[in-house]
Amino acid sequence: MTFPCPPSPNLRSFRLENPTPHVIPEGENAAPLDISGGTWRNSDKLVLVMVGLPATGKTNMSKRICRFFSFFHSIPSKVFNVGDYRRQLCGAAQSANFYDHGNAEALAQRTMACNAALSDTIEYIQQDGCRIAIFDATNSQKARREHILAKLADAGIGSKRVIFVESICDDDALLEENIRTVKTSTPDYRDSDPEEAIADFKRRRQMYADVYETLDDQADSDKAYIKVINCRQFVVNNIRGHLSLKVVHFIMNLHPSKRTFYLTRHGQSEYNLLGKIGGDAGLSDAGLEYAKRLAAYAKEHIGSETVVDEEGDEVKKVRRARLWTSTMRRTNETAQFIERTEIKTDEDAYGGWVNFRPTARRNLDELYAGTCDGMTYKEIEEHYPSEFKRRQADKLAYRYPRGESYMDVTLRLEPLAHEMERTREPVLIVGHQGILRILYAYFMGLTREEAPYVSIPLNHVIQLTPNAYGCHERRVCLMDKREMLKDGQDEPVTSMPTLRSSVEGLNEVDDDP
Repeated sequence: MTFPCPPSPNLRSFRLENPTPHVIPEGENAAPLDISGGTWRNSDKLVLVMVGLPATGKTNMSKRICRFFSFFHSIPSKVFNVGDYRRQLCGAAQSANFYDHGNAEALAQRTMACNAALSDTIEYIQQDGCRIAIFDATNSQKARREHILAKLADAGIGSKRVIFVESICDDDALLEENIRTVKTSTPDYRDSDPEEAIADFKRRRQMYADVYETLDDQADSDKAYIKVINCRQFVVNNIRGHLSLKVVHFIMNLHPSKRTFYLTRHGQSEYNLLGKIGGDAGLSDAGLEYAKRLAAYAKEHIGSETVVDEEGDEVKKVRRARLWTSTMRRTNETAQFIERTEIKTDEDAYGGWVNFRPTARRNLDELYAGTCDGMTYKEIEEHYPSEFKRRQADKLAYRYPRGESYMDVTLRLEPLAHEMERTREPVLIVGHQGILRILYAYFMGLTREEAPYVSIPLNHVIQLTPNAYGCHERRVCLMDKREMLKDGQDEPVTSMPTLRSSVEGLNEVDDDP
């Protein structure tokens, strides 16, 4: 077997005179670490001031914005939640009466918490470099919002760098869902009876509603703001600038509804058996068996749900679900047995919904190994020892000759993350280890540096359910390793760093680039 040399054969006889070469700090053949973030000016600073009654999705929105821009764009972002400051100053166990605006003592304590959070917000945004600060509170009255603007102006932060984000929810069903799925899990109601917590929270919300003042289209026309109405309608006013508009675009993809993503690698491929990376091989016999088991799991657990009927009995009901794959042979073969069924509802103006209609996406294709595509790690170490060492030293930034790096993959996954934030149905993603590592790290709050070392084993379905306070994970094994003659997981263990011992399966080897 022969192996190509990384430089182009047409250039081998050409002697290049380049006494002052362009050298990037990350090293030869590496991807610049800011490739996903682009170049942001130091003056690109933004303060988002959340506005809205409790249970309108403000905290969820704040954390999603922060996560997206810090992970995909390398923009330092931080949420300053006034509720956290209030809990530190006054304790979490406060009844609804604490939020009565006629309670002077409690109002003074809440104002103190607001000012403490605002002071930290100002200190953060004044630091060097591009950054986003999110002031997360109800900010339900015009006087409070003017107070915030005045404090920011005194600190040299003009109104052009401030965007008000108002979340309005007058849909009773959506509001009830928000209260039950999010607010009862907050620190304020930890260890409380769920029904008592809901009743108390509704009284608290009414306290704010009694004095609430929405952003006014006339009186506040000089301010930059976006109104989000039931997560479906949007009013955008006086917003300009690249970063500001990018934030607004992302906000328009968000919603607080509960949904679950199901991540799974393709079944074992013929290249997995041989220990080869990349390629476009089909499935092995074990891979086909996993595909059949995945189809049964998808039908039973993803494309259906248990509901209580009018008589109080639990029954299984078909629910809408999406199926995404890469364009590569092994993922499409893994999804081939998943049953597609048509669901007809009155909402479908353009025909029925096809459950698990396959959507092949190129940005889900595996990290491209370039010249090393189709080789084993042992062959790479033998024939390209310098490349092997570079990858071992920095797996995140390392770019295969004529191939990709994890940073390149992060760049092409940004639009997919937008789409995942937008979807309301459960999504089954049949992908590749390198790709799923990035998506997993994004939703689980890991850093980009940790992403290349996350364990995404074969034959598992990883369920991720994002919420306002994190992301719930559950792993389901559909096929044990012992059922396969060989799993082909032979990546050098020495490439695994000691980043965070809390990352599950950190020392497990992988087979993909």
